[in-house]
Amino acid sequence: MRMKVLVIAAAFLAGISSAQASGEKIELPQIDWSWKGPFSGFDKAQLQRGLQVYTEVCATCHSLGLVAYRDLADLGYGEEEIKAYAGNYEVQDGPDDEGEMYTRPAIPSDRFVAPFPNENAARASNNGAYPPDLSLMVKARKDGTNYLYAMMIGYADEAPEDIQLMEGMNYHKYFAGHQIAMPQPLSDGVVEYTDGTEATLDQQAKDVTAFLAWAAEPELEERKSLGIKVLLFLFVLFVMAVAVKKAVWRDIKH
Repeated sequence: MRMKVLVIAAAFLAGISSAQASGEKIELPQIDWSWKGPFSGFDKAQLQRGLQVYTEVCATCHSLGLVAYRDLADLGYGEEEIKAYAGNYEVQDGPDDEGEMYTRPAIPSDRFVAPFPNENAARASNNGAYPPDLSLMVKARKDGTNYLYAMMIGYADEAPEDIQLMEGMNYHKYFAGHQIAMPQPLSDGVVEYTDGTEATLDQQAKDVTAFLAWAAEPELEERKSLGIKVLLFLFVLFVMAVAVKKAVWRDIKH
């Protein structure tokens, strides 16, 4: 049941068109994410906690189909740790020598195993709603990291007096229309972090958002590093060009 609530991701996209139609402007909380600066990167400890939240909460319903288990090396995990993590899941393989398909434990080169074999099975387990793949969820809309974070922390026990909730709906201050069918996915202590960090709602929301941001752009740090190297190269080239120019013109003047 806990992960069924994370079907809110499906409602994220519906909320976009709903908000546009109503003309309502919702101010999202603005978080100073560690990887947003030009010279900064992901916090590996936070990514590992985010993976734990995804594994224990999100993975029950949501796939991460564009990420391979071996990519977890970026989070600081060793080869044996990745093999052990992947081995918790089974994938269908084959055909074998007799033409039969078979299942085997996942290996690091496999992509994250989906929780359901097909879309129909996913819908049947979620009251007709299809829980989307989370690989690129933070890119689904502008300011996706803050939007995803807001969607997980924006629930309230009671709606304001001027809002009449429909039956089965929950109040959400950041969702378009402020009514959402999915109950709150995270709460204090839903997971017990292996590194001893206090698993508050805010902490879990930030950690899993960071993990999904990495999943959407695992090459971010490499790209930034390459960009810095290119800028340094261009700067050195510029200095050399200026020096050569001065030397050439000095000889001409003489």
